Amino acid sequence: MRDDGRAPAAEQGGEVILIEEEGGEAAASGEAGADGAAGEADALEGAEGLLELVVAAHEERAAAEAAKAGPIDGVVVGRIVGFGQNGDPLVEAAVLGGGAGVPARSMTALGPEDEGREVALLFEGGRRDRPVVMGRMHAAGDGASAARRDGATATADGERLVLTAEKEIVLQCGKASITLTRAGKILIRGAYLLTRSSGVNRIQGGSVQIN
Repeated sequence: MRDDGRAPAAEQGGEVILIEEEGGEAAASGEAGADGAAGEADALEGAEGLLELVVAAHEERAAAEAAKAGPIDGVVVGRIVGFGQNGDPLVEAAVLGGGAGVPARSMTALGPEDEGREVALLFEGGRRDRPVVMGRMHAAGDGASAARRDGATATADGERLVLTAEKEIVLQCGKASITLTRAGKILIRGAYLLTRSSGVNRIQGGSVQIN
């Protein structure tokens, strides 16, 4: 390198040839690469900031539209139309208008099998963008159809509970059980049996056998 900072020259056949120094080219290339990486990082940071602004603006606009439409009071019947990436149910209802389902919170466990099912909805603070699933809606015949499938029914009138089955009813806990059969038999089994009464303790039958 000459004192004036220029590359040294060599004479060949009367021509002057400048000799480029590889070190200078490498330094220039390194500086260009660093500038490019810094530029990409700045661009990525700017894109993330822009996305955050867009999301915030969308949420503000949704809240403003919900407030403008007025609060929703009371229970609303809606329908589950799907589930979000985090598992929250997506619901729709007439008061929500058309479009995609609105993310909702739920007071009961819901799964993919509930998609398309009607549910009872309340809205937190009356806001349309904050639905809460209170529970599933059951048709009038749901209980009866379930009873026909298992062949057993349970009826309660506040004073007594009636259990009805086609063949037998079994109450079991560990080694103890009470079995009622269709033929009229009552079978009591257990590791230890005790009958106790403050009044008369009567055993009555056509015949009584002990052991």
